[in-house]
Amino acid sequence: AARCGQYYVNHRWLGGMLTNWSTISNSIKKLREIEKRLDQDANVLTKKELLLLQRQRDRLDRALGGIKDMGGTPDVIIVIDTVKEHLAVQEANTLKIPVVGVLDSNASPDGVTFPVPGNDDASRAIALYCQLFSDAVLDGIQQEVIASGADLGAAEVVPEEVAASEEAAPAA
Repeated sequence: AARCGQYYVNHRWLGGMLTNWSTISNSIKKLREIEKRLDQDANVLTKKELLLLQRQRDRLDRALGGIKDMGGTPDVIIVIDTVKEHLAVQEANTLKIPVVGVLDSNASPDGVTFPVPGNDDASRAIALYCQLFSDAVLDGIQQEVIASGADLGAAEVVPEEVAASEEAAPAA
C-alpha cells in the first residue's frame, strides 16, 4: 500500500474504523499531538515520560498509522483474510463500499463484492497478492494520468514502474 500511495491497516481492524470516523479522528489527532510533543519536548521530558509517550505513540501508530492521512471513506477495500477481518467487511457493507477479498476454503463469500480465491495463510501468497494489487493500483493511476492528458515526461518524479519499463524497452 505504501508503494502505491494508498492507505492500509496491517495490525488489527478496530471496530468502527469507518462507521465511527469521529472517534477515530480524535485518536488520529491524539497521535499527531504526541508526535509533535516528542519532536519538540524530547530534551525536556524525563526518561519515564518519554518512554510512556513513545509507547503510546507506537500503539496508536500501529493501529492508525496507515490511515492517519486518509480524508474520508475509501472507494474500495481489499481484505486479505476475510475470516479474521470480518469487521472490515461488515463496515464496508454498511457503508456500501465494494470489498475485494482473498477467500480461502474456510471463508464465506458473503459480503465480498469481488472474491479472489486463494490461500490467505502463507506469507509468500500474501506478499504476491499485495504485489499484484499494488501493480493494479499503479497501472490504474498511470492510465488515469494518460487519460487526463498529462505529460509523464514533464513530471519531476517518474513512478518506478514507468521508469523500469522504459529501461527494459530497447532504444529506437
